[in-house]
Amino acid sequence: MRRHPSAILLVVQLVSILCYPLMENTDTGRALFGTFGVAVVSLVVWVINRGPMRSWFAWGLAVPAVVLSLCANLVPMPGLLAFSHLLESLLYFYAAVGLIFYMLGDHRVTNDELIAAATTFTLLAWGFAYAFSVCQAWSPGSFSGVGLAQHPRTWLELLFLSFSMLSGVGLSDITPVTPPARALSMLGMFCGVMYLAVVVSRLIALKVMRPSTPPV
Repeated sequence: MRRHPSAILLVVQLVSILCYPLMENTDTGRALFGTFGVAVVSLVVWVINRGPMRSWFAWGLAVPAVVLSLCANLVPMPGLLAFSHLLESLLYFYAAVGLIFYMLGDHRVTNDELIAAATTFTLLAWGFAYAFSVCQAWSPGSFSGVGLAQHPRTWLELLFLSFSMLSGVGLSDITPVTPPARALSMLGMFCGVMYLAVVVSRLIALKVMRPSTPPV
């Protein structure tokens, strides 16, 4: 766990994708979702501490985000949750940038860097999903889709949209309809393409071109 903290974060995030559908429709599930989010944020800060980024800045984002998220679960104030998601979005983007610097820091590709490549993608996906959540909180009706057109998209729908854009498979059944939502979507598409073109392709090239060990 100490050698590969990004692997722990990756596994937790992938498992959470399977758990989110079970936690969205009940009060107990939403409370568990908030508790689970605290654990994920703690893991994100742990990953940042292992990289070149400054941990004090990460804690400055994480602590208020967790406090606001817990308060939003106790007090029905949507504004608190929007600000919490804004801070969490910045935290995930900050962690993703830290891992990218870590992967591009040398010309040697390790197994931990390959794991970090997958973790960075999920960090970007969560970062944009939180950004979409803030967008629809501040600009209602930002996203339309199957079902009630004006109904706010659920967290899982926004995460699905984020994965769809970053992976380049398309927008599927959810569409950004307001200018802020479309601007965020264009940034997500750009980040997804550039991440694959610059970071992932570089890691693959270094892995393939790695000189073989001379025989003894």
